[in-house]
Amino acid sequence: MVSQITGALVRAVLVMILIAIPSLMVPGVSSDTTQIVALVAIFAAGLTFFEYASTYPGLVEFRDAPPFNRLRYLSLLATVVLLSTVVRDQTQPTTLASFIGALGNKLGQSIDVPYSPVRLVVLMLPKDMSVEHIMLVRTAAGIAYMISLLTLVVFVLAMRLIGWPNRMGTFNVWINLPTFDPTTGGDVVERLTRDSRFNIALGFLLPFMIPVMVKMAALSLSPVTLESPHTLIWTMSAWAFLPASLFMRGIAMGRIANMIAEKRKSLNQATGHALQPA
Repeated sequence: MVSQITGALVRAVLVMILIAIPSLMVPGVSSDTTQIVALVAIFAAGLTFFEYASTYPGLVEFRDAPPFNRLRYLSLLATVVLLSTVVRDQTQPTTLASFIGALGNKLGQSIDVPYSPVRLVVLMLPKDMSVEHIMLVRTAAGIAYMISLLTLVVFVLAMRLIGWPNRMGTFNVWINLPTFDPTTGGDVVERLTRDSRFNIALGFLLPFMIPVMVKMAALSLSPVTLESPHTLIWTMSAWAFLPASLFMRGIAMGRIANMIAEKRKSLNQATGHALQPA
């Protein structure tokens, strides 16, 4: 119990640090912004603490199936830190920040091809934006998108190398998938497979759909410029992180569906051998 509460407290502190990083790294943050960030960080930390300190599941999926959530956290942390460094380099340049900015610019240029997600992000900006700001947005999009792709690769490799989630022993669907009710609907394997394909498809389409939806909304509302440093950091982070999370969730649910199907097959074979006459 003590170790569980300690782990929940550590996770809550890590979430607070993640949310506070842009305000700590980017200069010129107003007092109102600082108060809002502090309030959001405290709320997110409290939610994380009570989620991991509780015995019963809540909203966080794969709570007891590392390294799923750890990879997601590290992915979002790396994205926020690198984007904050790039934005900080615009006003307070350093050697490291300039190097990260130059590397991100190369990534953005290499991914900025017709019909790519990065190209759609650039096209959603108003036409009267400065070239420097467009390059900054493209750099941020390139870094965020590349980190999301690397996260997927690392997760798939980890799943193959460590045999996730078999190495944990018994996989508790109720704890790790609290929003999935295995007692309702049709067959569990079919539902997991259907949800897996839906999440993978949505994760693939979201990087393309979000810029298009923002551009369509800008026709009737005010255009999205991403000139605010915090807006740029969190928008690009969410644009890359949410699809990667859906991809990971789809892959994980497909893996669980295969595990259940294999378990059923082995049990049926064992039952069939037991019923055979001697």
